[in-house]
Amino acid sequence: MGPLNLALWLAGVALIAVGYSRARGPWTRYQALKEEDANIARYEAWRGGLRNDETTGASIAKDILRRQVWQAGAVAIAGFVLAIAGFLIR
Repeated sequence: MGPLNLALWLAGVALIAVGYSRARGPWTRYQALKEEDANIARYEAWRGGLRNDETTGASIAKDILRRQVWQAGAVAIAGFVLAIAGFLIR
């Protein structure tokens, strides 16, 4: 176990932690918006009205939040790759 291995492990764990912490908030808000959208769809169906599928502020917000979660996930995956590289390099 050399200093390079230790540095890769530490960098990997740090990136995983940063990715997780950056993804947690947007993911929670995305799930809340998705649930609210489903609730509105159920209400509209119960009323018998047709729901138009226009672009709304909530749909734009969901797209932005989804993109933020993907970016944070990419950071976490990069950390995982670094941590694995720390085990493979001798």
